[in-house]
Amino acid sequence: MNVRWEGVFPALTTKFARNEALDIPAMEKHFQLQIEAGVHGLVLLGSLGENGTLTPEEKQEIIRLAVSVSNGRIPVIAGVAETTTARACRFVEQAASNGADGFMVLPPMQYVSDGRETMAHLQSVAQSTDRTIMIYNNPVAYRVDVTPAMLAELADEPKFVALKESSDNVRRITDIRNLTGDRYKIFVGVDDLALESLLIGADGWVAGLVCAFPRETVALYHLAKQRRLSEALALYRWFTPLLHLDADLKFVHYIKLAEAMAGVGTEAMRRPRLPLEGDERDSVAAIIRKALDSRPPLPQISLTAPTRA
Repeated sequence: MNVRWEGVFPALTTKFARNEALDIPAMEKHFQLQIEAGVHGLVLLGSLGENGTLTPEEKQEIIRLAVSVSNGRIPVIAGVAETTTARACRFVEQAASNGADGFMVLPPMQYVSDGRETMAHLQSVAQSTDRTIMIYNNPVAYRVDVTPAMLAELADEPKFVALKESSDNVRRITDIRNLTGDRYKIFVGVDDLALESLLIGADGWVAGLVCAFPRETVALYHLAKQRRLSEALALYRWFTPLLHLDADLKFVHYIKLAEAMAGVGTEAMRRPRLPLEGDERDSVAAIIRKALDSRPPLPQISLTAPTRA
């Protein structure tokens, strides 16, 4: 499938059983839930997907499962988060053979690469696949910044078609547009900057709280794109306390608690992560409970964003 890089692409959690084994039936059910809610692509194996806790074999198993569930309805995007360039290249080769439609490529993990090293890593991954690629920029979490100037330099590689912009600086979207025009599709990657980013020109949203609230996320995207601002603002104001949970270091814990409380998942994670407890759990649960108790009726929306190129 040729990926149409726009719309809501959930950064999906990886489902585990109590013994920390992959919970395949739970993931199959959750992929289907997201598709039925109207998302435009599935993003697997990102930070929210606990990529670093998974074996190479498990990663490929999850890709095959998502491809089977999607069955060509929407694209399956695999996150690439490896410690060496060689491993990243090997991963994309295997993932493509297992049906991944595209990739979201992070900088090298653990080592903090400089600009030259980062670009060389990204270019090597692109040369290892015929699939299109979203570059993931998250200097807050990974201390590596893919700057607008670097994106301009990388523009000669046609497989780089999109960017997940998670610098926590909404001004970056305009800076990138001013320097590179419409060369890249830009996705906001910070949940509580979603509406601001979409209104100033972001093409899509790689979302986190969508895991627990898929219909609200899809509705907000379409309301923003259709410039139904009063409705979008009302929904966003309800949603924002939840969306703040995506911007915390414990976003995996918080979003999995939201999934559990919304009845679409469990809190099961792989150690060293442990379920929340005490005051921290109570405060996060209170935010989620308040949102669930005040969940608004969703307006009628026209699902105009296509899912195929």
